[in-house]
Amino acid sequence: MTATQARQSLGTILSRVLQGEDIGIVHSGSGKIIALRPVEVYSEDYALIEYGPDEKDLKRAVQKINKQAKHEKTTLWNGTAKGLRG
Repeated sequence: MTATQARQSLGTILSRVLQGEDIGIVHSGSGKIIALRPVEVYSEDYALIEYGPDEKDLKRAVQKINKQAKHEKTTLWNGTAKGLRG
C-alpha cells in the first residue's frame, strides 16, 4: 500500500500487524517496501540509544537530576483538576 493509503487507516493497519499480518508500505521516491513490525522498547537504555552518551556521562546526568529534584518544592497530586492548578 502507499503511504497515503496507510495514513487513512493507520489504526486498523496497526491492529492487523499486531495480529501477525505482514504489511508493507511502498516508499514513493524509491519504490522500496518498508515493513511494519511490532518491536519492544526498553526504557532502561533509551537515553543511551537516542542520545549516545557513554555510561559515565549518563550516570553523572542521573546524579545531577536527582540532586536537583531533592531541592524542588513539590506536592502530591490528589487526582483532581483543581490539584493540577496548585
